[in-house]
Amino acid sequence: MSLLAIDIGTTHIKAGFFKQDGELLQLAIYQNKSYQNEQGSFYYKPDEMWDIVTKAIQHVTTSQNDSVSCIGITSMAESGLLIDSETGSFRSDVIPWFDRRTERISTQIEKELNPLEHFQKTGLRNNYKHGLAKVLWLKQQNSDALRGAKWLSTSDFIAYMLTGKMGTDYTLAARTFSFRIDHKNWDVPWIRHFGLHESLFPEARPSGTKVGEIASADFDNIGLKKGIPVAVAGHDHICAALAVGAVKPGFVSDSVGTAETLVGAFSERALTLKDYESGFNFGCHALPNTFFWMGAIQSSGGSVEWLRDLLSTDVLSYEDIVARLDETPKHPTGILYYPYLAGSGSPYADSNAKGAFIGLTSRHGKGDLIRALLEGTAYEFEHMKQAVESFGIAKISKVFAAGGGTKNHHWMQIKADVSNCSLTIPSIQEATLLGAAIIAGLGCGIYKDEKEIARTLSREKWVEIIPNEKNYPKYRELFADGYLPLQKPLRSFYQKEW
Repeated sequence: MSLLAIDIGTTHIKAGFFKQDGELLQLAIYQNKSYQNEQGSFYYKPDEMWDIVTKAIQHVTTSQNDSVSCIGITSMAESGLLIDSETGSFRSDVIPWFDRRTERISTQIEKELNPLEHFQKTGLRNNYKHGLAKVLWLKQQNSDALRGAKWLSTSDFIAYMLTGKMGTDYTLAARTFSFRIDHKNWDVPWIRHFGLHESLFPEARPSGTKVGEIASADFDNIGLKKGIPVAVAGHDHICAALAVGAVKPGFVSDSVGTAETLVGAFSERALTLKDYESGFNFGCHALPNTFFWMGAIQSSGGSVEWLRDLLSTDVLSYEDIVARLDETPKHPTGILYYPYLAGSGSPYADSNAKGAFIGLTSRHGKGDLIRALLEGTAYEFEHMKQAVESFGIAKISKVFAAGGGTKNHHWMQIKADVSNCSLTIPSIQEATLLGAAIIAGLGCGIYKDEKEIARTLSREKWVEIIPNEKNYPKYRELFADGYLPLQKPLRSFYQKEW
């Protein structure tokens, strides 16, 4: 049996063809191009996104001996669009999670809620990224746009295009800010409070539940037979966490991409005031009777991309970055970098926070700047790690690092040194895709249960990064006496727009 997974990411659309034991047989990666209109708002074109998905599917299914047993779809969380419920025509472009057109709407939503009570229902704080703010913005632009429409996440959208059926999963439904994770249903009174109807949102089911089946023989040309089950696997970071095995209390997935996300699992329970004060987000896990906690560095790999562009007339290659780091002393730079190019995430989420380098001198070169940038993301990682433990959410005992950033061995060593914590780097090439395939396989009956998944997937050739005992004391001092205390005035200063 073989599994097909699709991942709709911020910068790329991927498809992966997997054997049941998790071996990746074929991978396709295409750019997911975003656009910006005259008002400065970002968007994706849904027809273009769909065309890329079909191209990616065809790429990985061509010349495969095995047929597809099921399809799992994962995506960035708060991105979505309106679709006509009857005709399937697009009522809007795809609005991405990072688009800020909804900030004023979000401010209005804030006035309508009790923050703690709503957090205990949804696991979230109010934010411009959420689906509700996007829906209300679309209503504000055209009051008729919502009539007879459905709000679909990008995963839901692709599932609909394949099956003709509309549905979502709990992990993505929750990112609308209108789904109760405590009851696992749509918050009807809250939705109606804004003059909306609950029919605007699709039926929500556990992650991996079959939405429908390949609806037409027309998909034969891209390698999909009619009748193949299709499932929404859910939030991309939850899929990645499952694939690397970060599903036990104290086990954490560190997904290092454009943004960096820490995810941990714990047994489902009522959320508390202490959970709220921690600054982390919470939600339904892909596994039954399980919640997750999540924190993010908004510009982790994004900081690397930014500096790559600045340090060279041509974009600095990843090989050049590693070469610069090879030539730079392997000890703390003493420079403090704050990775807030797109604001800061947990534990102190702040969209107004600004990035900064502190401690530069004329002797510092490109290699020092690159290393300092990587140190700054590691300090922010340590900040989240300490917050998780101090608020009693979890005692972190094991960190699994996955994503493109793990290819930079200097970065991973710095992270281990700053936190004095070993990092396990799985040999999995595409954790998010594999997680989506596994979740769909579990929901569609390919796997019996979580234990069978653990027995089936190979854990060979995993790499362990051990902290450098000589570097840790200096990093600890820089973090405690520099990074944390200087962060506060930096944040405070930029609460005002300059």
